[in-house]
Amino acid sequence: MKNVGEHAIVIGASMGGLLAARVLADFFTTVTVLERDAFAAADLPRKGVPQGRHTHGLLARGSAILDEFFPGYNHEVVAQSNGLIGDVANDVIWIGRNVRLANGASDLTGLLASRPVLEGHLRRRLLGLTNVRVVENCAVRGLAADPARRCVTGVRACVEGNPEETIEADLVVDATGRGSSSAAWLEELGYSSPAKEEVEIGICYMTRTYRRRPTDLDGKHGIVVAGSAPNWRNGVVLAQENDSWIVSAGGFLGDDAPGDDQGFLAYLATLPTMEIHDLVARAEPLTDYRRYRYVSNLRRRYEKLARFPKNYLVFGDAICSFNPVYGQGMTVAAEEALTLQRCLRTGPRDLARRFFRAAAKIVDIPWDIAVGNDLRHPQVKGARSPMLRFINWYIGKLHRAATRDSTLAIAFLKVVNLMMPPASLLSPAIAWRVWQGNRRAALPVASPAIEAARRNSVSS
Repeated sequence: MKNVGEHAIVIGASMGGLLAARVLADFFTTVTVLERDAFAAADLPRKGVPQGRHTHGLLARGSAILDEFFPGYNHEVVAQSNGLIGDVANDVIWIGRNVRLANGASDLTGLLASRPVLEGHLRRRLLGLTNVRVVENCAVRGLAADPARRCVTGVRACVEGNPEETIEADLVVDATGRGSSSAAWLEELGYSSPAKEEVEIGICYMTRTYRRRPTDLDGKHGIVVAGSAPNWRNGVVLAQENDSWIVSAGGFLGDDAPGDDQGFLAYLATLPTMEIHDLVARAEPLTDYRRYRYVSNLRRRYEKLARFPKNYLVFGDAICSFNPVYGQGMTVAAEEALTLQRCLRTGPRDLARRFFRAAAKIVDIPWDIAVGNDLRHPQVKGARSPMLRFINWYIGKLHRAATRDSTLAIAFLKVVNLMMPPASLLSPAIAWRVWQGNRRAALPVASPAIEAARRNSVSS
């Protein structure tokens, strides 16, 4: 690889920060990752990742990219931490629009393990590189800059509570996530902050971990229920390491799941399948209930800024964070890492402009998927263009046909897993199968709550 500079700094040892550091290690003599947390000896949740105690899994595209950057990563998580590798389309039950998609064998390989395990293995593999180091207990206070050259020259940081010092670097990457201070830091240097797009969804979900038995879900690795009318509640069960299930359920705009046994089970009984309810009712709890709130989809438009300092980038969730129920964040960060690699291969000149424009194209697809689906909820505020209304109508028809057609289900899941663009679902071959499939009734799921809602709508 071409050497771009002597020293690069990554702020934040999140999944995105670790992936950014992996790319930079091929182009800089030394890479330093600055992290405000201290890492435990075991793979445990940490303060800086509040969502780390909740449901995680790597989409097929993210799993493939991590294995590209760290060969053998997926099998290492399985062998050393009892994670699971499986066929996303065949080993997981998918329910959307209140119907169950047909399972079928595919080439969509996903990785299931808790967030601490996924991150811990990635961090250890990264630190196996001789030119990468992590500084723990490091709070970054701002950027150091050279106004005359219009460039960032490093960061101002406090390590383990010591007085502030300047750490110099040829490139600084902000991977601090949704709470990024980059906008404020840019204003301190005399630059404009990026425009923001925000769609408020008020998602809140309750999570608990349970003992997993081989016979649960007939041997499937999980079940994912996407929120739909009448109550728009989501539910997910995914297998995790050490023979456990992680179970999450929640709703939009304050429709929170209770954090007690009776209330949680009653909430699960309102989903369009009783499978999650029945599993939880008989499973042994391994943890207490944990709540997570997520206010809005948030996108910062760095690619639209007219002026931006040299030697500085923003990365991952610091650019865009999505409704977490779609599980896209880690995979989008992995895609951005590939983009950063391509940009650096052509040298540092005009790096920020090239990277932000390319990253914006990556973000467009998962943003449209997440926001477009969230806007199906009638109380979520946002513009609903005629095209969006058509797409949501069409995906509903695709779901109905996919209850009997695994080819359609796999085509849809390839888009969800960011392996194929959404436009692939409008190809003549797929559209024909959708039309043919809608000539027959969809296969319903067994849900007393949904059936009651249907009866009420008919009677009214």
